[in-house]
Amino acid sequence: MEPNKSKDITSLDEILDGKYGKRGVAKREKWEQEFETFHLGVLLEEARLKLGMTQEELAEKCGTNKSYISRIENNSSDIRLSTLMKIIQQGLGGHLKLTLEL
Repeated sequence: MEPNKSKDITSLDEILDGKYGKRGVAKREKWEQEFETFHLGVLLEEARLKLGMTQEELAEKCGTNKSYISRIENNSSDIRLSTLMKIIQQGLGGHLKLTLEL
């Protein structure tokens, strides 16, 4: 295969454009938001596992319960920013950094 032969490769954005529309379209924006929520749950779970913690241990450290941690990790619950910061800072000993794209 030639190194720069990208015409046979479909990017994720091209797939999403076809299925949900271009960025800015309501259906696409809904997908993007749901993906970010899912991604956040994955990041929290990976951090917790990296520290060798159970959901129950994390919940105890940040003042919540195991089922709430589970719901966040499994994309079944919205999370307030203040709660997210508490989980990251008190529970995981980390810091939250946000970026904004316009």
